[in-house]
Amino acid sequence: MERSRIHRSSRNPTSLRAVVTDVDGTLTGADRRLDLRAATVIRHLERRGIPVVLATGNVLPIALALHRSLGLSGPIVAENGGLVYHRDGSGPERVERLADRTMALAAFRKLEKAGLPVHRLFTDRWRESEVALEPTVSVAAVRQALRDPSIHVESTGYALHLMERGKGKLPGLLRVLPDLGLGPGDCVILGDGDNDVEMLRAAGFGVSFPSASPRARRAARYVTRAEFSAGFVEGLKTSGILD
Repeated sequence: MERSRIHRSSRNPTSLRAVVTDVDGTLTGADRRLDLRAATVIRHLERRGIPVVLATGNVLPIALALHRSLGLSGPIVAENGGLVYHRDGSGPERVERLADRTMALAAFRKLEKAGLPVHRLFTDRWRESEVALEPTVSVAAVRQALRDPSIHVESTGYALHLMERGKGKLPGLLRVLPDLGLGPGDCVILGDGDNDVEMLRAAGFGVSFPSASPRARRAARYVTRAEFSAGFVEGLKTSGILD
């Protein structure tokens, strides 16, 4: 297990003004059940005027239900950045699709024709910008079968995602954080997968976990000692945004 570490920077922790967090494996336990300790901390942050933004590979209906149940004020980055949800204060809600799903569907059909045992997730019926597969094959096998530079293939640890290249959680964040008058450097960002790497690198303070992918751990400023939601709380405290 990788030891916890912190890379010092010149950024003053008091300048961190928002939290961006992955969901599965970050706000949940290994069983993907939401941990109420994380929920309590999130509500505490929101009461203090610190917005919490969900950045997840999951579909928007699930992310939006969680957003409303937790009483969040921030926007949502769903489907690994392929779909974003905005709400400007009490103004109208709006959704933007940032990636072309027709490309991902064509890639999926190509994998089927190649004979790979690929199966779409149950939740894929609600996706609008990508295709998510059960993790029954390796990322390397999918890339080898596709040989398509226009399609990005990535694993979250829970699924394989096919998406138009150039899209991802960081481009999604860059689309929605201006709603709050912020950029990634103003945020504590927490995540555990390869799909979190770019936004962890861009964070004012990036947090990952012992069970995270090697790339996510390397991209983070701080790797927690505790796992999952306990690590979420630890990372926020270490960043200075949570007292």
